[in-house]
Amino acid sequence: MLEFLIALRYTGAKRRNGFISFISVTSLIGIILGVTALITVISVMNGFETELRKRILSMASHAVIVAPIGNMSEWQEAYKIAKKHQEVVGAAPYIETQGLVMKQSGSSGVLVRGVNPQLEPAVSEVTNNMTTGSLDSLQPGEFNAVLGSELAAHFNLTIGDKFTLFTPKANASVIGVIPRMKRFTVSGIFTVGMYEYDRSLLLTNIEDAARLYQFGKDITGVRLKLKDMFQAFDISREIADNLSEYHAVVDWSARHANFFRAIKIERTVMFIILTLIVAVAAFNIVSTMVMVVTDKESEIAILRTLGATPRQIRKIFIIQGAIIGVIGTMLGVICGVLLADNVETIVLLIEDLFATKFLSADVYYISDIPSEIKTRDIYKIALVSLVLSIMASWFPAQRAAKIKPAEALRYE
Repeated sequence: MLEFLIALRYTGAKRRNGFISFISVTSLIGIILGVTALITVISVMNGFETELRKRILSMASHAVIVAPIGNMSEWQEAYKIAKKHQEVVGAAPYIETQGLVMKQSGSSGVLVRGVNPQLEPAVSEVTNNMTTGSLDSLQPGEFNAVLGSELAAHFNLTIGDKFTLFTPKANASVIGVIPRMKRFTVSGIFTVGMYEYDRSLLLTNIEDAARLYQFGKDITGVRLKLKDMFQAFDISREIADNLSEYHAVVDWSARHANFFRAIKIERTVMFIILTLIVAVAAFNIVSTMVMVVTDKESEIAILRTLGATPRQIRKIFIIQGAIIGVIGTMLGVICGVLLADNVETIVLLIEDLFATKFLSADVYYISDIPSEIKTRDIYKIALVSLVLSIMASWFPAQRAAKIKPAEALRYE
């Protein structure tokens, strides 16, 4: 307690040299700003990652059962086994292949997905993202199609319009090879906020897709929706253990591994870069503590003559630097959490004030700035700030411990 009380007294004492106080306050403000910026940026990146994951998985599946090679046959048994798992909340068969949409205005490649309109809402959010029409309009034999909003806008298609879908398969005839094609009717349009889906995805009935693409009774796979998508890897392994060797289970983290790995790497790099701001502020403590040690040489010498050991002197100044770090970190965490929690409101106020838009809805699908505060990130940031503050105090404290009383008091 002796070292702590002396360090506390030194921290709150008025300086004979005002410049020392200025440097000390600057170091404190730097730590506060660095920690605040780090928490805010990491929280915003967490928010963007969560928002992107939700939008991707609104149309993609948490896991899929597929055949290792080719299409799935005798899929009904795999469907029943997956449905029995307690962590599976929905399952639906699907056919997925490619096609070419042709209209007088041009052509465009599309991803054709044959779905069961009764089972599809259990594994995707397409029903909740319909802008016009309904998924129930995909009745077998009618060759209706539900398009993404960008794809529909590209061809200027609305409900009731028709277009031609060409397939990679072809039929041989007396006049040569003729590509398989079919006339489809637009019966619905959806918007999920992901360009990949809104621009290139076409949904139709699974029976119509099987007939057009000559799948017969085969399908591409069975899509699964889980209670906890973050447990998809473990649940997929459990389901796979109950299936035959002719089936495999792939979870969303594997299918979109590169995308989410890139986001994770970006967040890590941003953490390192912004930690340098905290490091610069923390190492300002070095200059502050060096000047304090120089200012307190005579008092250090007196403490030594009264019996204080070099170790105690070292602890006094390490604790003093740690106090600055703790105060700066605590205030930074408070400011960072408040800013991250209200960043969307603050951005809106700035946009109104300067009559501008940072993320225009015409350009970006995520026009608001989301934020998600994670406790583990706050602990990590606070720990890094405290460690840097203590490290910055070590050299001046070591210098103070080496002061010789006789030399320091020679001219006093």
